[in-house]
Amino acid sequence: MDYVKEKMEAIYAGEKALDSLRDALQQLRGARNWGLYDILGGGFISSMIKHSKIDNARRYIEQAKYDLKVFNKELQDVSMHLDIDIGSFLTFFDLMDSFFVDLMVQSRISDAAYRVEEAIRKVESVLDRLRSTY
Repeated sequence: MDYVKEKMEAIYAGEKALDSLRDALQQLRGARNWGLYDILGGGFISSMIKHSKIDNARRYIEQAKYDLKVFNKELQDVSMHLDIDIGSFLTFFDLMDSFFVDLMVQSRISDAAYRVEEAIRKVESVLDRLRSTY
């Protein structure tokens, strides 16, 4: 198969993974913001919005995992490899409205956002290398 075509397929797969990761990060940032408001006494509504953002982020992360798997497969066709583990996205239980539970959930959101940011940087770096070899 044509090497240029294989690179284009890898770039397309990487961009798709990057989109999913960026969508997940946007939702995690929203959840983190609403989580801060919740910690400061935001109440039931802020907690519900935060959990909606967390659920959305979970869906994007699952999509990103799939997209990263496809990207890695395409990278193999051009003799490259990407090692990313964005980890499992733990379910956040925030059933008890307490300051300490809110802090724990906030910490998990921040950890997930950090892992996604790292994955974005790695994908961008690989895409830059792919694009620079034309």
